[in-house]
Amino acid sequence: MIAFNKPYISGNEFKYISESVKSGKISGDGIFTKKCHSFFEETYGFKKVLLTTSCTDALEMAAILIDIQPGDEVIMPSYTFVSTANAFVLRGAKIVFADSRKDHPGIDEASLESLITEKTKAIVPVHYAGVACDMDIIMDIANKYGLFIIEDAAQAIDSYHKGRHLGSIGHLAAFSFHETKNVISGEGGMLVINDERFEKRAEVIREKGTNRSSFFRGEVDKYGWVDLGSSFLPSDMIAAFLFAQLENLQEIQLRRKKIWEKYDFSFKGFLDTQKKVRLPQIPDFATNNSHMYYLICSSAQERKALLVHLKSKGILAVFHYLSLHKSSFFEGKYSGLNLTEADKYTDCLVRLPLYVELDIDEQEYIIESVNEFYKKK
Repeated sequence: MIAFNKPYISGNEFKYISESVKSGKISGDGIFTKKCHSFFEETYGFKKVLLTTSCTDALEMAAILIDIQPGDEVIMPSYTFVSTANAFVLRGAKIVFADSRKDHPGIDEASLESLITEKTKAIVPVHYAGVACDMDIIMDIANKYGLFIIEDAAQAIDSYHKGRHLGSIGHLAAFSFHETKNVISGEGGMLVINDERFEKRAEVIREKGTNRSSFFRGEVDKYGWVDLGSSFLPSDMIAAFLFAQLENLQEIQLRRKKIWEKYDFSFKGFLDTQKKVRLPQIPDFATNNSHMYYLICSSAQERKALLVHLKSKGILAVFHYLSLHKSSFFEGKYSGLNLTEADKYTDCLVRLPLYVELDIDEQEYIIESVNEFYKKK
């Protein structure tokens, strides 16, 4: 079976984990956590970053930081992972779902202004597949209505909007280093703080609501409970694994890009010209970090048949999100417009295997197997 994903060991992961253990501090904010923080702040111009145990935790921290209260409304795409919504539901927010774009699964920026009410507090754009939402439009809306922007950049490492790294544009942003992402630490995430008014409080929230970080910097003579919070910081061993990945980020990206481009070139030669399926579209304002390669089938039935065909060939391809506004949890809670594009991606999108160690023969076999399916139709 050709797997959908395989975690990649880039070189120094186990060496750095050993160094972390030998340092005598494997809890949060050890030597490798600090190395990761410096890498992201210096490489991508993030004002302040804090590693977290997951992207979910980073989003939950963001919800606390902007002081979400029961009844506040938060706009986000329906076509996203449940963590995007859960973080705000946990604080009592009402989720207002937006549709996706016709040309891309990202949020339909043109629909956002019509969804704003006097209760709207934030918009959470999701950079699907690492491809930017149009942040110029979104930030203009935020400035006009006084809203917070929290970028869900879970898939968006090393990707840009008009030269600015994703995650550096909104007030806050959340990244994932789950094993399916471009750079990984098994589980893991990161909160990016671009608005300085949140910097000190973010440290407190991350440290169970205490001013422990200030204590270790010698800024206070003792620490205690001063705010809401939880245990959001990861072990330094997780950071050690991640730092080894970051050292090899450009090599990882080059390999992923080569695989993505081979898929795209090959399918444009048959599937696209024959209008068999839709291929990924990258807007002019965005870059492609090669996080995933997907096909958009013409129907749910066609997608199911394609997945069965690929599995019979020993290839594990998968579908992706289910529209959150139609989830069993949200049943009876959604009363908005039909989200036709989100539902289309729910029914029709197929993700193909894409990972660093996918070799050329395996990829050619995947391409041949997909083409074989459509040649029979």
